[in-house]
Amino acid sequence: MTTPPIRIGRYRWTICALLFFATTVNYLDRQVLSLLHPMLEDEFGWSYTDYSNILAAFQLVYALSMLFAGRIVDRLGTKWGFAVSIVLWSVAAMLHALAIPVGEAGVAVLGIFGITGVSVSVVGFVIARALLGFGESGNFPAAIKATAEYFPKKERSFATGIFNSGTNVGAILAPLTVPWLALNWGWQSTFLIIGAVGFLWLGFWFTLYEKPARQRRLSAAERAYIQSDEQAMEVPADQEEVQAERVPWIRLLGYRQTWAFALGKFLTDGIWWFFLFWLPAYLKAQYGMEGTTIMLPLVVLYSMTMFGSIGGGWFPVYFMRKGYAPYDGRMRAMLVIALFPLVVLAAQPLGHISYWIPVVLIGIGASAHQAWSANIFTTVSDMFPNFTVGSVTGIGGMAGGMGGVVVSKLGGAVFDHYDALGKLETGYTIMFSICAVAYLVAWVVMKSLVPRMKLVRLSNRRSTS
Repeated sequence: MTTPPIRIGRYRWTICALLFFATTVNYLDRQVLSLLHPMLEDEFGWSYTDYSNILAAFQLVYALSMLFAGRIVDRLGTKWGFAVSIVLWSVAAMLHALAIPVGEAGVAVLGIFGITGVSVSVVGFVIARALLGFGESGNFPAAIKATAEYFPKKERSFATGIFNSGTNVGAILAPLTVPWLALNWGWQSTFLIIGAVGFLWLGFWFTLYEKPARQRRLSAAERAYIQSDEQAMEVPADQEEVQAERVPWIRLLGYRQTWAFALGKFLTDGIWWFFLFWLPAYLKAQYGMEGTTIMLPLVVLYSMTMFGSIGGGWFPVYFMRKGYAPYDGRMRAMLVIALFPLVVLAAQPLGHISYWIPVVLIGIGASAHQAWSANIFTTVSDMFPNFTVGSVTGIGGMAGGMGGVVVSKLGGAVFDHYDALGKLETGYTIMFSICAVAYLVAWVVMKSLVPRMKLVRLSNRRSTS
């Protein structure tokens, strides 16, 4: 008589659902401005450079804050680190509604230091976006840490792909709601309504989340399953915070694994943000589309990215089942994924036929980014012990944010330059070409730094990278 299999339990997927909804809110909040940009551009007379400066304020503060957010999450723990983050970014999202009075106060302060001639609206939105970047920086370090806590390695990229697909859902919900809210309630009310959504999530988070060691809803079988492949790298739960405090950033920067993750993020995060923040402006400039007319193409485009996020999370399992170590299988999958954005090279040459051609091609590129993102995040928990995952993710997030600053500033300068020449389409051709090849460049850099799987063991004082 055969013994029936032990039921493991599925509570870990409840935690994954919480991470998914938090990430959805995160991207819903950051997407509002790009959808309102055509309206605000007309109202305040912004140039492409003005808009790029507002975007860069978010990305720069987000980048710098990611470094500290990861460390704070490691020290506060996932539960409180995530809660503090979502409160801060929800308040900042709502503050956009007061951008003009905030800008007036900001201009008055700048005047004290002899800085004059700056736009009130630009200053107000720069301040609001900077605060949003500060708050939102905690989302991914906390979510990656929670994934490392609740999932064994073989499930982490799939779980990451699922919660990371919240970025796509947020990007889909935004064009479905923001233009309608702005049309019927005004842009100020749109920021207030969307920003308030994060507070709803907090109740579920405090009710349902606890560390696995103290989670009463976990069965003993599921807890053992979660911890099944961690004994070689983990420390006891009561020592985790102490260990985190003993690993300084400078030591983490001594590992090639850290640099592989950071440079991979630097070279590719800005591409996703370009797709996220500049596409409404692209549709307006190239096809005269704005307001509710951009809803359908953006919904179609961001719906495509759902397949990349979830499918990309599953893809490395194919190689792991063939005997590859987690990192090695992931890198093979990422090489295939890096080929797909090359189709974006055809977006401008074929765009004269129909706006649907660049929408679909960019959708493929954006979908590939989400597949890439699900895997690059998981390389951290593949090679680092859990008590440093938040810190390493923060370092990579900072690098990715700085890459976003570079892409946004470059885009603003390129678009203003070619717009003045009457050749704005050339500017988009240049930027789309950068988007197309960035992932292959990033893969080569990462593979060169870490050719094959190698665990980071921090129990020794010296680097073993």
